[in-house]
Amino acid sequence: MSARLSKAHWIRHGLLTLAGEGAGGLKVGAMAERLKVSRGSFYWHFRDIGDFRTQLLAAWREATTDQVIRDLDARAPGPGGLQLLLQRTLRPGRSLERAVRAWAAEDPEAAAAIAEVDARRVARVEGLLTEAGVPAAVAAPRAAFLYWAYLGQSVVMDPRHNTIPPEAIDDIAALFER
Repeated sequence: MSARLSKAHWIRHGLLTLAGEGAGGLKVGAMAERLKVSRGSFYWHFRDIGDFRTQLLAAWREATTDQVIRDLDARAPGPGGLQLLLQRTLRPGRSLERAVRAWAAEDPEAAAAIAEVDARRVARVEGLLTEAGVPAAVAAPRAAFLYWAYLGQSVVMDPRHNTIPPEAIDDIAALFER
């Protein structure tokens, strides 16, 4: 790898490290060694490991929440949004989601980021349900329940039970949009 890495390279590597090793793997020396660069490359882009971790959380939020919400907002309002969201997000192998949540159990900054993301995600699911015609009083608990299912799916390790066929996801979305 080149000795001149961009900030984006470091962030991408940090997200991969987090997903593979957890927050304990986010050590400047070890990451620099794996990237075959000096520690100075890291400090060119980040004040310290705290700054890196803050930017890592922001990158995770952008990729897993902000971009998904923008994509949903770009489609025509009405039924079908929940189906699109579930098809996009209910996939096995979400090790980064698990790692960020494990990190949040020990780090107040990560916990605050998770709380913000959870609130935005649940609110957007609630909005998708109301767009589909579900009354607001019913949409809120359905949104929370769907989010709980999303989170739970990421920790199921048996491949027989951590995925369902796309047509079943469509059927589930239709059930919740009634």
